[in-house]
Amino acid sequence: MIGLDGWLPWDIPEELAYFEEMVAGAALVIGRLTYESMDVVPVDSFIVTSQPELVFKPGCQTETSVEKALLTATGTGKNVFVIGGAALYAAAWPYCQRFYLTRIERAFAGDCCFPESIPLDRWKIVGEERKTYLERKTGLATVCRFVQYEQENPLRLPG
Repeated sequence: MIGLDGWLPWDIPEELAYFEEMVAGAALVIGRLTYESMDVVPVDSFIVTSQPELVFKPGCQTETSVEKALLTATGTGKNVFVIGGAALYAAAWPYCQRFYLTRIERAFAGDCCFPESIPLDRWKIVGEERKTYLERKTGLATVCRFVQYEQENPLRLPG
């Protein structure tokens, strides 16, 4: 489970802070629905949308395909992170060398699941850290596993 009503199903400030620290200063590739759920969108954000006529915040650029967004983001010279949603993860994973995934070890209700089409069982785990935090909606101690996966031979972007 990765989403509920356009946001995270859990409320773990430390997990959100980890995410924000990871992507700080990077070029972000974002799906339109994820973009619409964000209060603040950094400069060098590339929104993948089939509706480029929509108005986006200053500093954001739209692209009509995942490949175009990844190429343009790579051209910034910054680290590139694909930050969701599920359909974007499913389309982008073949091009990704590294995948950062937080596994929340508690069941939460939601309406958006992590794509089953991403074969993480074929990726090598290159880092993992377990931490326990208080989940604020339930008041329960919740284990977060911060896992880093690496794909040996990602596809090259066309172009």
